[in-house]
Amino acid sequence: MTYAKAIDFLYNDLPVYQHAGVVAYKPSLKNIIELCEALKNPQNQWKSVHIAGTNGKGSTAHMLSSVLQTAGYKVGLHTSPHLVSFTERNKINGVEMSESFVATFVKKNLSLIKNLQASFFEVVVAMGFDYFAQEKVDIAIIETGLGGRLDATNIINPEVSVITNVGLDHVNILGESLEQIAQEKAGIIKPYTPIVIGEKREQLIEIFQSVAREKKAETYFPLDLPSKIDLDLKGIYQKENAKTVLAALEILNQKGFSTTPENISKGLENVMKNTGLQGRWQVVQKKPYMVLDTAHNADGFKQIQKQLEIFKGLKKFFVLGFVADKNVKEILTYLPQNATYFFCKPNIPRALNLMELKKIVPSGIEAYYFNNLEKAFSAAGKIANAEDFIYIGGSNFIVGEFLENYPRD
Repeated sequence: MTYAKAIDFLYNDLPVYQHAGVVAYKPSLKNIIELCEALKNPQNQWKSVHIAGTNGKGSTAHMLSSVLQTAGYKVGLHTSPHLVSFTERNKINGVEMSESFVATFVKKNLSLIKNLQASFFEVVVAMGFDYFAQEKVDIAIIETGLGGRLDATNIINPEVSVITNVGLDHVNILGESLEQIAQEKAGIIKPYTPIVIGEKREQLIEIFQSVAREKKAETYFPLDLPSKIDLDLKGIYQKENAKTVLAALEILNQKGFSTTPENISKGLENVMKNTGLQGRWQVVQKKPYMVLDTAHNADGFKQIQKQLEIFKGLKKFFVLGFVADKNVKEILTYLPQNATYFFCKPNIPRALNLMELKKIVPSGIEAYYFNNLEKAFSAAGKIANAEDFIYIGGSNFIVGEFLENYPRD
């Protein structure tokens, strides 16, 4: 089986949440347990950190990986979704899983996958777990896909669990209140396993602490950043993620890992270089100032609103596309009305229809609509001057499309 045929099978024969939405979601751990049992439980062959949260879990995972790599460890990293290449989802020390491994894994386990009627995400998780076992990683940083309690990643027994924060996202699956969503994310808390809580709201912290007390899991909170540390991830929100990373590293050090202050400093200064992370307030051009960001829900855009304060004096242009299950009306309340908007449709089945988008966009703003990113970006580029600001985002898919079609060094 070739890599192309394997990818075709994964995307066209299996339920894919990122394309189809809730119909592809399987609220059960049964399939992933059976998949991993057939693979001789690879998740038990390496140590791990498990990370859940509405926003920031990907950045937190990459920061942790970068620091541990800098300290000399062989680090597996499982994240989702990918931006450009499927192989981004599972990396070791910043190097993506090989296409040959993907092809071999699918060919070898084809009958099992079909018999279980496994989802795309379940197969990707099992594939990553098997990859890390075969490559004998020292530790793997595992990001949940959605929620926590019933997420396919939730069969690992980590050294430490991390919950970054809670926001209203995926409400059709996780619940319509912050408390319900917090309860789902608390599902990654394991008995006698330390949990780092990045969330700041007391009522949600209490939910996590209540579950932790029940499971005799000690709770930890983010640590202050040393003044000398300089992050290469320039979003102001990344400082909060970095504090969470420090708390997790302190626990890992108590458990036999060794990361020095120098490892931490160098690791946090070189996250993008060490891990290949993209799309987090990623500056791709200076004139005009152009930023890519994967914020895709209201809480994410609250942080973008704060970041935009730095660029108060610049004329702003936004190239945005959304998927259909996001609260776009609320997202737009965090963006300036005195900007120019170029809305487009992401190239996926879950994309928000432009006719529906027009009903949501406030009538008072200057807005243009395009059926694809290329046309929207081209239109913005023709108007924006060298001293202006262009933001590109709204979804992971828009950022991924941009990176694929307008590659940067």
